[in-house]
Parts: sequence; C-alpha cells; structure tokens
Amino acid sequence: MAEPRTGPAAGLPGRIGLRPGGRIRGLARRLRPRSVRARATLGASTVVALALGAASFALLGILDGNLMGNAQADAERQALSTAGLVAAGRFDPVLTPGRGTDFVQVVDAQGRVLAASPNLAGRPALSPARPGKPGTVRGTWKEGPARGDRRHRVVQVTTVTADGLVTVYAGTSLREADTADDVITGVLAVVVPLLVLTVALVTWRVTGWALRPVEAIRAEVAAIGDRDLHRRVPVPRSQDEIARLAVTMNTTLDRLEAAGIRQRRFIADASHELRSPITVLRTQLEVAQAHPDPALWGELVSGALEDTVRLQDLAADLLLLARLDTGEPPPAAPVDLADVAREAAGSRRRDRIPVDTEIAPEAVVRGSTLWLSRLVTNLLDNAQRHAERRVRLVLRVDEARSTAVLEVRDDGPGIPEADRERVFERFTRLDDARSRDEGGTGLGLAIARDIATRLGGSLTVEDAPAGARLVARLPLDTAPSGADTRF
Repeated sequence: MAEPRTGPAAGLPGRIGLRPGGRIRGLARRLRPRSVRARATLGASTVVALALGAASFALLGILDGNLMGNAQADAERQALSTAGLVAAGRFDPVLTPGRGTDFVQVVDAQGRVLAASPNLAGRPALSPARPGKPGTVRGTWKEGPARGDRRHRVVQVTTVTADGLVTVYAGTSLREADTADDVITGVLAVVVPLLVLTVALVTWRVTGWALRPVEAIRAEVAAIGDRDLHRRVPVPRSQDEIARLAVTMNTTLDRLEAAGIRQRRFIADASHELRSPITVLRTQLEVAQAHPDPALWGELVSGALEDTVRLQDLAADLLLLARLDTGEPPPAAPVDLADVAREAAGSRRRDRIPVDTEIAPEAVVRGSTLWLSRLVTNLLDNAQRHAERRVRLVLRVDEARSTAVLEVRDDGPGIPEADRERVFERFTRLDDARSRDEGGTGLGLAIARDIATRLGGSLTVEDAPAGARLVARLPLDTAPSGADTRF
C-alpha cells in the first residue's frame, strides 16, 4: 500500500504552480516595455488618453448641462405664465404651448384635468410631485407623456385660485439634448482612439529618431576593442544631451587611449631598465665562471651585489607605482610630517652633501608614514644627486590654506622651465648622457608626485634664485588625532 502524502502538497493534483498574485506579477513583468522607446510611447499615449478622456467627459457634462438648462428655462417660463392665467381665471380648456415647450396641463386638487395642450387631450392627469403645496417643482421624466418622446424636463407649479389649489405641469422635450449627447459620444468614441493612436505613432517615430544617435554610439563602442582605442564615436550636430554624451564618451576614450599608451611605454621602459642590470649581472657571473681566479672574485661579487641592489630598488619602485595606480583608497591615518622630515634628513648627516633643515614644530597630515617617508626621501635623493654643495629642506604650515608646505632646494644646475612637467614623467632623465648609476631610474619624482596627488596634495617645480626648488603641498589633518597606521 502506498504511503499517504503529507505536507503542503498533499491532496493537490499535479504540480503546484505559482500563486495567483505571483502569476499576475510575472505576467506584468513580461508585459512591461523594456526599451526606452516603448516606455516613452506607452507613457505619452497613456497621458494623452487620460487627458482626452477627462476632456470628453467634461465636454459632455457641459453640453448636457447647457441643453438641460435651456429646457428648464423654457418649461419654467411656460409653467409660470400659465399659472398666472389660471390664478386670474383667464384660460381656455385647450392650451397652446409656447416656444420651446412641448405640453402643458392644468389639474385641480381633486385630480381633474382643467386644461391641456392638444397633445395631452384626453390623457389622465399627470402625477404631482408634491401635491397640495404651492410652489415650483422641477424634474425629469424618462418616459414623456407626449407620444414619441423619451425624456422630458417637467416643471410643476402649484397656485391658489378661487376654487382651491391648482397645479400646472409644463414639459420640454430633451430630444435635442439626447441627440446631441449621442452624436458627441459617437464622435468622441471614434476621434479619441484615433488621436491616441496618432500620438503613439508620432511618439514612436520621434523617439526612434531621437535615439538613433544613441544606437550609433552604442554600436561604435561595442566595436571598439583593446587594440582599437583610436576610434571615436560619432558626435551628432545637435547641441543636446546626446551630443554631450558623445563628447564625454570620446573624452573617456581619449583618456583610455592615453592610459594605454602610457602603460605600453611604461612596460617598454621598465623592460629596458630591467634588462640593463640583468645583462651586466649575467656578464659578471659568466666572467667569474670563465675565469675562476680568486683575485677577481671580490670585484665581481661587489659589482654583482650593486646590480642586485639596483634591481631590488627598481622592483620596489615598480611595485609601489603599480600600487599607486590602483583604485584603492589611500591611507588616511594622522601622521606628523615634521617627524618624518627630521628622520629623513637626520639619516643623511654623513652624506657627501648634507641637508640643512628648517622644520616647523608640528605639521599633521593624513596619510601613512611609509608613503610620506618615501616622498621626502625621493625629493632629497633628487636634490643630492644634482646639488653642488648645498641641499636645504624647509617645512612650514600655511594656516590660511590649511596646508603643510614641504620645500627641497639645491644649488645645482636647476630645471629648465620647459621641462618642469616632464621631470615628473616616469623613466625621465633630463641628462641623457648621464649613466644610470649616477642618474637613477627616473622614477623618483614620478613616485613623489603620485604620492602627493593620492594624498590630496600636489608637487610642482617652482622658481628659485639658483638651482631647483621642488614644493609639495599636503592638506593638514583637521580630524581628531588617532593612532598612526603604517602601510
């Protein structure tokens, strides 16, 4: 015997489907327009349909109100004039309706017809709305007393005569109002859908025409590969948002192309810089292997050690540049730049060219001790490499601009004004004749500027009476001080 099923599915035939609410939501998601063109067309058509529908109802209401008011005025005028004649006792058994009125009937308090228009001759008395009370009562009868009419606007006027209360009924046919309503309703039933369809078609065409440049931009961007960064998207002639989008896209492609060029140049320069010490190191090792003379080993090992240190420094610079090029947020711990500057200058007291210092007591910036130390060290290395007898390090605080200003000056040949930006490019040496051992790798100033920029500051070459003057400006830390984090 099969075991009975238990649980939520017990007793349900077949597969359990989605709940009705889930089916409706899924259907709504499938029917929802996905393209901008379809959504714009649907939105415009919906707004126009709602506006035309509201206007149609308002038009019908106004028209019906006007026609009803005219019928009401005619019936009231006829009823009041007839009531005056009845009160004066001057009326004929056969009444002639006035202009705009279809029938008239005069009935006494006992329900006897005293007078009537020809189309009500022989007809019984009309039913009073409020019998026995003088005054005027208005109403609409769906079935009129006159033959062939569907609706009448009836006015009931009760007056006092010598024989008692008399009621006068005056009615006006609403045939014209009904006909006008039917005609206008039929016209609107045809015109409104046509207008909505026309708006949808025009919106579809205009939106497609407006989005054509966007499709051209998309197709061009989709066709651009990593080796086709020289291509650009077409810019439409219209000075609108799409034209600005195309200009922005081309500007982005310019930056990507420039970044690709810099990356390829950087790889080529790095390969060249790495190839030279590796080649020298290999040559020294081959010489040591070919000439196993203990007298030469000391010199060969010393040269190999120098080249190894150079390779190590170059690899460290390249790794730091790669880290600076990433999009990770920079370190943001409070660091006293004065302590970093004193430590970097103090370690050079026995160098060939010592460093004179003028350091403010305190200059707290946000960053990391490692990055700031590397910034100061690179600036001092560059100054000592080109100085003749003097290098000076100055650190001051600019309270007006809330920045720490670090200056490194030397009395060397200086930097020509035309090369003041080029010196910060990677692997740049202004003196091409200088050997790499003396001139460095050309990465020091590039790393220093990248560090200053990542920390929200700047590094520039400024005018000096003699030699070179490099100035780094870093924003001061205004947040509460905390523990230093080394990165």
